[in-house]
Amino acid sequence: MNTVAHLLAAEEAAHPLVMPDFVFGVIALVVFAILAFAVFTYRDVANRHSNKTSKSSGGHH
Repeated sequence: MNTVAHLLAAEEAAHPLVMPDFVFGVIALVVFAILAFAVFTYRDVANRHSNKTSKSSGGHH
């Protein structure tokens, strides 16, 4: 059992991460912030053209 743990520890050292581990979290936060900004920009799109949605105009009801 002890040799298995040593082999797994040696395997981990052979494949280090490309970046420090906290950078992956920073990248995820930046991506989610960009996506949140894109969603936030569409917050009032339905109410911009109230003349197209009003039912008082002539036409089919």
